[in-house]
Amino acid sequence: MSKSKLLNSYELKNIQLKNRIVMPPMCMYSAGNDGMATDFHLVHYTTRAMGGVGMILMEATAVEPRGRISGNDLGIWSDEHIEGLGMIAQTAKQYGTVIGIQLGHAGRKCEAEGETIIAPSAIPFDENAKTPVAMTPEDIATVVESFRQGARRAVKAGFQVIEVHAAHGYLISEFLSPLTNQRTDEYGGMPENRVRFLREVLTAVKQVMPADMPVLVRVSAEDYVAEGNHPEDLAEMLNMVKDLGIDLVNVSSGAVVPVPIHAFPGYQLTFAETIRKATGLPVMAGGLITSPLMAEEILRNGRADLVFLGRELLRNPYWLLQAAPMVRDEIQWLKQYERANPNV
Repeated sequence: MSKSKLLNSYELKNIQLKNRIVMPPMCMYSAGNDGMATDFHLVHYTTRAMGGVGMILMEATAVEPRGRISGNDLGIWSDEHIEGLGMIAQTAKQYGTVIGIQLGHAGRKCEAEGETIIAPSAIPFDENAKTPVAMTPEDIATVVESFRQGARRAVKAGFQVIEVHAAHGYLISEFLSPLTNQRTDEYGGMPENRVRFLREVLTAVKQVMPADMPVLVRVSAEDYVAEGNHPEDLAEMLNMVKDLGIDLVNVSSGAVVPVPIHAFPGYQLTFAETIRKATGLPVMAGGLITSPLMAEEILRNGRADLVFLGRELLRNPYWLLQAAPMVRDEIQWLKQYERANPNV
């Protein structure tokens, strides 16, 4: 067993992560209009696996062409996507990293050219954005099926974890927030109605996943607007769907509406703590965390079960190799890199 909490293993359902650091989904905008994975994606994710990251969650991967954030997003709306995504999953696993994929739909925030954008309600993101079409029950059923098929393809590609993207003002998040959901049917109004779409997506995804495969949900725990959602609201809605088998909540915030966020190191930690306590679910927390000692403190004090590093892992794929001595621990280096280990 490792001396530090940071480098200690973690059991995510039936999968063991070799440490508690996760690379969260970050869009790379490096696919073609066909949504196919490229050499960039293979090198990008493999490098972080070689750097020792415990789990990688691949960027938001669109379950429909109209679900892309941009025309250069990865896609999983076709069986043709499986091969390229599978190559990334297979390579990451070779280096002992757990590899997951985030299934997403941009909703009203789709900026891919030529697409008719959809949302719970016909409210544009801002004055420069297109007005989305309010979804009909048939639209909702179509998107739910797209998530089901996306999950089926993710399993076939060899991913070990699936994360449902319900954050950052994209489609599922738009249903959850009262700022973007003004429906008067069974999908709008009270929290139990606003969470219905997420429930249907989770149900569909779980139907095609192996029973022992973990499912994560990423949420925006804070809308930063008084009339919007706050951590307690997200916890209430998560409690309504956790019976479906959510294995971990990836806690983020913002981007539902265009308001400034005053970010600082650890600015999302209290949101994660609230959700962890109110739901009893394990959580992943982050937000401008760069210091190994800060990550260790978060884990030691039970504020979160895993820590995600986004920008820091973009800057330094080998962050964990340098973090180990700072938390008075050791990490196994790749054989090819051992001569660079200052402790050898």
